[in-house]
Amino acid sequence: MSNQDHKNTEPLPQPKKGSLGGNIYGAHNVEVERQNPDMLTPPDTDSGTMPSLKWPYALSHTRNEHGGWSREVTTRELPESTTIAGVNMHLEPGGVRELHWHKEAEWALMIKGSARVTAIDPEGNMFVDDVEEGGVWNFPSGIPHSIKGLENGAEFLLVFDDGSFSENSTFTITDWFAHTPKEALAKNFGVSEDYFDNFPKGEKYIYQGDVPGPLIEDLPKEQNESVTPPYTSRFDKGKKVDVKGGSARILDSTNFKKSFTIAAALVEVEPGGIRELHWHPNAAEWQYYLEGQGRMSVFASAGKARTYDYQAGDVGYVPFAMGHYIENTGDTTLKFLEMFRSDHFAEISLSQWMSQTPPYLLKEHLPVDDEFINNHLHSETRPVLNWNKNKKAD
Repeated sequence: MSNQDHKNTEPLPQPKKGSLGGNIYGAHNVEVERQNPDMLTPPDTDSGTMPSLKWPYALSHTRNEHGGWSREVTTRELPESTTIAGVNMHLEPGGVRELHWHKEAEWALMIKGSARVTAIDPEGNMFVDDVEEGGVWNFPSGIPHSIKGLENGAEFLLVFDDGSFSENSTFTITDWFAHTPKEALAKNFGVSEDYFDNFPKGEKYIYQGDVPGPLIEDLPKEQNESVTPPYTSRFDKGKKVDVKGGSARILDSTNFKKSFTIAAALVEVEPGGIRELHWHPNAAEWQYYLEGQGRMSVFASAGKARTYDYQAGDVGYVPFAMGHYIENTGDTTLKFLEMFRSDHFAEISLSQWMSQTPPYLLKEHLPVDDEFINNHLHSETRPVLNWNKNKKAD
């Protein structure tokens, strides 16, 4: 039996739990309902009106060009995400995201393949590097740069420190030439006006070029050491956190000096694991789910909370300071990015907070006993990131 045949034999998901709700008599979007079970039948703890904190890239418009494609999630798609916008981009081998710059800082993770990036700093120093899977780059606002797919092509995630940013409004070199009078161009470069007759009439954005040769052929005379610190790094150079149920790598301005407006954590949660209840005191959290599936409940205060389900390719968002957790609901590792518009990563764990609070004060708030306090809360300072193994009730 094929997977599709199996799905056809499954009962239709219904907004019904015990005596609550009832069956849908009308139209079903069954695939969407099966991907979002906690929307159709929310946990009893969900309450109040909450905004959408999820957007699948599969629903974003894809801009197809010769040499690659791009699709974005901005405040247009996810209105709550005011601090960060994200672009998923693919370049064919030799495909080029043309020379450009923008007002916003650009942070990126190479998901698959590899690409050559170029940039120039305000002192006129050229930067060239190859970024492979797991590698990152960060170009501060106003720094001109380009991206070119290598022999296997490249697919990457771009993150910008403004939720309203759009890839369709960058400053590109071809667009500038196309909208500058020829007489001004001729004076600027010291050539005749007809030299520009065959220049592009608008931006190329993404175009198909040739696969570049070895990196050493493109390196500047200073061998790329003139730009210090560099615009590229890797998550395996980040702060590593290994704990029960998962792990993380943290990259921020403490270990990636150029990334002074965006902090990131690459998180893995094992099956049955949970990214513990916590909140971030310095920034809202933008998420990109790379592998697996999970769910997140967000506590918004004033009796409001909602649970959301996520799959690979989805974007999640947690507004500033709201409490939340992320649970692995699948049978494979859940892998996702946590992104923050901040120069550093920071969080406060609910368990850590409780463990540092005088026991008598906890007991005045909650019906906890000494066994819970001594054995289920750590008395020492817990790691910045932590997971507790999820124990399901018998």
